Amino acid sequence: GTQHAFRIATEPQTRDGLTQPFLSGYGAALSSLRGWSDGDPFMVNYIGHPMQGAVSGYFTECSGLGSEHEVIEHKVVTETGQEVVLKLPGRLKWDNITLKRGITSSMDIWDWRKQVEDGGVAGARRDGSIVMYDQELKEVARWNFVDGWPSKITGPTANTDANEVAIEELTITHEGLGRVA
Repeated sequence: GTQHAFRIATEPQTRDGLTQPFLSGYGAALSSLRGWSDGDPFMVNYIGHPMQGAVSGYFTECSGLGSEHEVIEHKVVTETGQEVVLKLPGRLKWDNITLKRGITSSMDIWDWRKQVEDGGVAGARRDGSIVMYDQELKEVARWNFVDGWPSKITGPTANTDANEVAIEELTITHEGLGRVA
C-alpha cells in the first residue's frame, strides 16, 4: 500500500491555505504519477502551514489517534448465587499523538517544546487538527484535539553510514480528541 501522510494545522483558514501558489506546481507533479493499481487513494503530501504560530509543515507518520477507558471489574453474586463479573467503564484516557517528519531547517517544533521546558505550559497549549489528504490534495479525514502541548521531542539519530532521511519526532499530549471528518 501507499504511505499515508498527516498534516497538523489549527488555523480556521486551513482549507483556504491550500490555494497557495506552491500547490499548483505540486498538483501538476502529482497528476503525472502513473501506475496506481492498489486502489489506495492516499499518498504522501508535504505542504507547510502554521499551527497557531507554533508548528508548520507536514509529517509523514502519525500515531496515537485514539482513546480508551480503564476497565473496572465489579464482582457480584446474582439472586441464584452465581458469581458474575461486571465490567464498567472507568477513567477515560487519551493517547498521546506522535508525529514524525524528516528534519528541516525549521525550528518550529523545537521552539514550541522550549516554551514548555521554560515553564510556559499554559501558553504553549493549542487546539489543533491532524488532517489526512488524498492524492488530489482533498481532505479525507480530520481529527481535532484540545489543549495540546509538546510533551516530548526527539532529534534524529546521527549515523553517517546510513542512507536514510534524518527523522525528528514530536509527541503532543492533549485533553481530548475526536474524528470530525
